[in-house]
Amino acid sequence: MTGTDLIGAAVARSASVAEVRIGRGVLAEAARLYARHFTGPAVLIADERGWSVAGPQVEAALIAANIACRRHVIPATPRPKPTVELADTLRALLRPGETPVAIGSGVMNDVVKHAAFSAGIPYLCVATAASMDGYTSAGAPLSEKGFKKTIPCRPAKVLLADLDVIAAAPPEMTGWGYGDLAGKVPAGGDWIIADALGIELIDDIAWPMVQGGLEGWLSQPDLIAAGDRDAVEGLFLGLTLVGLAMEAHGSSRPASGADHQIAHLWEMDDLHHNGERVSHGACVAVGTMATLRMYDWLLSHDRLPLDPARRSGVSLAEKEAEIHRLFGAGEIADRAMAETRLKHIEGAAMATRLGRLHDVWPVLAQRLRARLWTADHMAAHLTRAGTPVEAADIGVDDRTLYRTILKARFLRSRYTVLDLLDECGLLDQAALVALAKGPAKKVGT
Repeated sequence: MTGTDLIGAAVARSASVAEVRIGRGVLAEAARLYARHFTGPAVLIADERGWSVAGPQVEAALIAANIACRRHVIPATPRPKPTVELADTLRALLRPGETPVAIGSGVMNDVVKHAAFSAGIPYLCVATAASMDGYTSAGAPLSEKGFKKTIPCRPAKVLLADLDVIAAAPPEMTGWGYGDLAGKVPAGGDWIIADALGIELIDDIAWPMVQGGLEGWLSQPDLIAAGDRDAVEGLFLGLTLVGLAMEAHGSSRPASGADHQIAHLWEMDDLHHNGERVSHGACVAVGTMATLRMYDWLLSHDRLPLDPARRSGVSLAEKEAEIHRLFGAGEIADRAMAETRLKHIEGAAMATRLGRLHDVWPVLAQRLRARLWTADHMAAHLTRAGTPVEAADIGVDDRTLYRTILKARFLRSRYTVLDLLDECGLLDQAALVALAKGPAKKVGT
């Protein structure tokens, strides 16, 4: 099946997405799509960048079709933050009977998605860049009181994506989408681990939607960097399918693992570099590299060098102490503790898990090697796509990267390679390996 066919099949299964229209010159179809799926007036919501590339065309199409509409355009500088507070502000401006139309890329879609969901109404999304995978996902990754989380929401009822607009987006934005999609490589490895240990079994529907075409979607980084329409279309189709896979599975597991946990910590810190807030996709790309370097090191062992002292695990009290040491006191530490409680085991249960890991490791390692890319292979592709590779590329030094890796396992209840490494007593060594291509050096915490 082609990517378009796969999307059609996924939309047919979706409980929320009614139509996805991807093509060249399709902005003119905005009024037809709106009339097919919505009634009443529209409110067009965008930031200045998104509005400039698609807003006037959408507005003109609606007016020509006698569909009442008004616009709400917010500043693009500084770049809007993906927060619940911004989403609440947008919800408050909605008038009874109006349908929101999000025009833009990641942040605008996510905040309008949350605003529409909390108001109990559907919305239409006009995508302007292949910059992330959330257009069709049933969740909005937003920060609330400083803690970034994926909040369950309905995806856009209709997605309209004009490839002429998307291919003309700034190259760095397309690179962010490439970085977000690259993160599905280690995320797949994390799911394989959770499946092998009986923690979270692989979903036979969602898994192939992401992993089946991933190699192909990532195979043309030079053309993607050049804005080639066919290559960017493949990237956008992949990102769209990933979003639909998350909706089908009911969580972000098909798309998010240790790479995203690392990235979310930087996003929660409102990481800036060269005067700009660092994008989600850029953070994910660097998190992907760190995770793949840890995987490379882990898979260099024919047998896992398990720490006998950790055979029964560490207590919840010890984890709580480490969380407070790494995060300090406050909302984020409290949320990290709540997430950690959900996946914590110790004693006989931990001994059983490590025994199972020892038994399945030869086959598990083979599965991981067959699915994962090496860090060097990924670095070459990210570089060619114009996507950040090293932590320094986004303004993160070695000490910060090291501490981020140690903290990231506490951020979500999802089991990833970070948990496996920690339970084996190997996380500190792996985190040092992740710092650079060369020999690891000790970094103070």
